Amino acid sequence: MQQCARTGTAATVGGGGTRRGIRAAVAAGLAVSALATVSGCAFGRPKVDPFPTNFATPSSSTGYNPYSPTPSSSSYTPSYTYSPTPTEETFDPDGRSDVRGSGCDYSNSLHQFTYSVSITNPSRTSTFSYDMAVNWMKAKPADGTAYGLHQRSVVVAPGATETYTAQYSLPANNYQQFWFTCQITRAHKTKM
Repeated sequence: MQQCARTGTAATVGGGGTRRGIRAAVAAGLAVSALATVSGCAFGRPKVDPFPTNFATPSSSTGYNPYSPTPSSSSYTPSYTYSPTPTEETFDPDGRSDVRGSGCDYSNSLHQFTYSVSITNPSRTSTFSYDMAVNWMKAKPADGTAYGLHQRSVVVAPGATETYTAQYSLPANNYQQFWFTCQITRAHKTKM
């Protein structure tokens, strides 16, 4: 209390207290600055490391700059190459995959085997001749016995289908019941 009374009196009388207050404030400011510098909190300019030398730089061959995402028109040119090549048709002399058969039958009154054969030429450009052979084979037992054979050559244009009926007649004898199958045993294909 006494100190407060003296400070008030000095300020009223001659202003000495004001000088002392300024000096105290300056001293306090210097003390805070010194304390901040010692503790590592200096207010000076911060230290900045230089740009690292081992930083990966963009490749100039790609023309891509990470700082400018739009590629440079002089260094980047998208290219698309499409050149369809004509495919050669594969030729297989075994033309059985081009042939379909249906209506395997035997007429008791005519003593005749029949079989409908359809040949489709898959080529778009080539005409083929098909050397055909149709066999009527014993089915029970299937011992490899042939009842009859029909042979014929058929010319088929590109992409066309030819159909014919293969026939084979048996001698006019009395036959008991028998089992048979129809088989396309040959369809040899030759380019015309």
